[in-house]
Amino acid sequence: MSTLSARDLCDGAGRVALPTARDRKAPSWAADFGWQWLFPASKRSRDRVSGKERRHYLHETTVQRAVQSAVRGAGRSARATCHTLRHSLATHLPEDGYDIRTPPELHGQTDESTTMIYRHMFNRGRLGVRSPADGLIEG
Repeated sequence: MSTLSARDLCDGAGRVALPTARDRKAPSWAADFGWQWLFPASKRSRDRVSGKERRHYLHETTVQRAVQSAVRGAGRSARATCHTLRHSLATHLPEDGYDIRTPPELHGQTDESTTMIYRHMFNRGRLGVRSPADGLIEG
């Protein structure tokens, strides 16, 4: 568990809000590491529903600003956003031999048509699929 989560728990504010059914069935899960935020907010706030002080997730605009700052810091003139990272994942997973259906599944999509626009990039036949061992050789 991260020190931030542990400190919050000691202060009585480290329990995350669980979906209603989970909160009733297993309230102890709110303090479990598996339910803690991967990207927690820097400050705690009062939960509007429960009235308890707790840490929420990092707001999406914070991530968007961080990506923009990194793009500027890298000296890139091309436009890049969080959505660019999503497209990059959709491109690179199949390039590395993953099934074309993997990116939509990871993104929580049921429609594969968006990812299928990349399909033309991967029509290399059987010999075009890379083995995981290929990465070991290229190092």
